[in-house]
Amino acid sequence: ASVPHSRSSRDEVQKNAHIVMKRDYYEVLGVDRNADERELKKAYRKLALEYHPDRNPDPAAEEKFKEASEAYEVLSDPEKRAIYDRYGHQGLDRNGGGGPGFQDIGDIFSHFGDIFGDIFGGMGGRSRSPNAPRKGADVRVDLEVDFLEACFGTKREIPLRIPVPCTSCHGSGAENGELDTCRQCGGRGQVAHRQGLFVMSTTCPMCRGAGATAKAICRDCDGRGEKQESRKVNVSVPAGIEEGQTLRVAGKGQPGTRGAPAGNLLVRIHVTPHDLYERHGDDLVAPLDLTFPQAALGASLEVPDPDPASDEQLKVKVPSGTQPNDTIRLSGAGVPRLRGRGRGDLILVARVQVPTKMSRKLRKLIEEMEREL
Repeated sequence: ASVPHSRSSRDEVQKNAHIVMKRDYYEVLGVDRNADERELKKAYRKLALEYHPDRNPDPAAEEKFKEASEAYEVLSDPEKRAIYDRYGHQGLDRNGGGGPGFQDIGDIFSHFGDIFGDIFGGMGGRSRSPNAPRKGADVRVDLEVDFLEACFGTKREIPLRIPVPCTSCHGSGAENGELDTCRQCGGRGQVAHRQGLFVMSTTCPMCRGAGATAKAICRDCDGRGEKQESRKVNVSVPAGIEEGQTLRVAGKGQPGTRGAPAGNLLVRIHVTPHDLYERHGDDLVAPLDLTFPQAALGASLEVPDPDPASDEQLKVKVPSGTQPNDTIRLSGAGVPRLRGRGRGDLILVARVQVPTKMSRKLRKLIEEMEREL
């Protein structure tokens, strides 16, 4: 009579069957058995991009993703790789060092956070160390300038209140900079939530993505990690700038931490209107007041250069018979071109002034002119 298998013997049979069914790890990654660490990582990155569940909706993709992750986990570990090369899957299983069989994709994210940070911009990977250098944030301000200042350029001193890292805690918010690894995310800064075949990674609510929490709150900054600092920044407003454009002043934003570069100061320009001039691109438009005789007979006049830095008087030749709203163009007397050479034009629009009070003699002369016309 046949003897029934014991429970332990059945488990051993099932385990060995599972081992037999596994594909060769080198075959899974598509690499030679002599592949170095760089080749292994390159092959794994390629498969991760192809089969990551967030990128590949195929139900089979998740299993292929896990298979590739398991292969890379073994072959990237020199000790496990040596056992696998000599004894195969069964040797790993007996030594308790292989066949990791990740329970879920969150485990994979945790194990290979550096790789997924490179591939997916940090999705599901480890967050940056709280003590790692971080570039400072950009600071945005609005600056109001006069019309002619925008046209011909100016210099301004801008007062700022900028958050800077607390020197006592080095920006960590912890007393003396002492931190503990976050208990909720294990230092990753992110927690994974599975939704069907997809895994969504969100910022850890306990450490807010830092991966660590303070042992004690810094007393100098009340745990904020920063203080407000007053400073003044000199800004050159270039000639020809227009309403709504933004100036970028490199390195004048919030300071970086631990030697990282500062952010930038972004200055948004607002231009106040002018009582006399209007701007059409690089051209300036202004009225030219003429007496009736000047408009009728023509005249040689002078008008000031719109540039506040110039004392020059511009010569204007008014042709005879000039009508109201006729234009006279003075080439090169307009707005300096922001991204080019030279200036636009100054366009003068004729406004003929009609006298409101007349002497008897003037009235008589106009009446005689009327008869001639």
